[in-house]
Parts: sequence; structure tokens; C-alpha cells
Amino acid sequence: MNTELKAIMLLKSLIFHYHGLDEDEKKILDKSAEELKAHEELEWANGFIAEDYLSAFERSRDFLNKIIGHLPKEKRLGYLYSVWQDNNKKGYLTEMEATAMLNLARDWEIHKDLMNLIKE
Repeated sequence: MNTELKAIMLLKSLIFHYHGLDEDEKKILDKSAEELKAHEELEWANGFIAEDYLSAFERSRDFLNKIIGHLPKEKRLGYLYSVWQDNNKKGYLTEMEATAMLNLARDWEIHKDLMNLIKE
């Protein structure tokens, strides 16, 4: 299993799980997994989150910081922005989802860059 793909699918799944994974979100995740050939990584990510929903964000944040946090800036920004775009596909973005993504952007020192992309 590819560690970077695990991190990408965890990032996407984590944000969608914030208020419970609805059918539209599941379809978006499945489509992402299909495009990335990452079905196994998505299953792993969903299992990781399901281990303990209450601590899922902090556990995921630790994992993501170790994997994505050390990638080149362009990749970090691209991955996080792709999650932002996926959330827009469902037609709305909750405050908690936005806050979670902005917290990760701060962790990865791409907060300003992400905000600039979003504003475009």
C-alpha cells in the first residue's frame, strides 16, 4: 500500500467524516479512490477513522503531518486544495470542515497560499 496515497485518502475521508459520511460524500470519495487507484488506501483510511471517531482528527493530523507535512509545498497545497474542491462538489462546506482544513494548512505552512487559491 502506498503511504502517500494512504495520506491523501485519509485527508479526504477525514474531512468528509466531520458530520458523518453521507451518500453524496461517499460517492465523491469513491470517485477519488477510482481516479487515484486507491481503493485499498480508502478502506484503510475509513478504518483508521472508525477506530475512534472522537480522536480521529488528532490521530489523523499526526499521521498527515508526518507524511504530507514534509512533502514539497506545491504537493501539500495541491492535496489540501483538492479536498476543498471535493467539498464544493457536494454543494456546501461546513464551518467545521473549513476550520479543519485551515488548521492543516497552518500546520503545513500553506495557509496564505490556500486562501489565495480559494479566493480565485
